Amino acid sequence: MIVPLLQAGASAANGSMMWIMLIAMIVIMYFFMIRPQNKKQKEIANFRKSLQVNQKVITAGGIHGTIKEINDNDVVLEIASNVKIRIDKNSIFAAAADANGSQATNK
Repeated sequence: MIVPLLQAGASAANGSMMWIMLIAMIVIMYFFMIRPQNKKQKEIANFRKSLQVNQKVITAGGIHGTIKEINDNDVVLEIASNVKIRIDKNSIFAAAADANGSQATNK
């Protein structure tokens, strides 16, 4: 009689331990993967909202240029003398000063 009761108690403890480990793994994934990604997306969105005319930027495709005009969804970049292109605002990746500063520390 005592042995089946002990086995039932042990299996219940294993089942609750499994749920605790599952919840712990979800919490760890949130803090190491999801939260930093959301923070990065907010930083990029704030950067794109703060774009200004004559600011030097780099696009996601690696094109360096100077902003000449800002519209609701797109930006006009001057990439060479009298060479202007219209690109989507979401493809602007970083300010040229920020990118050049990070490359100087990596060398």
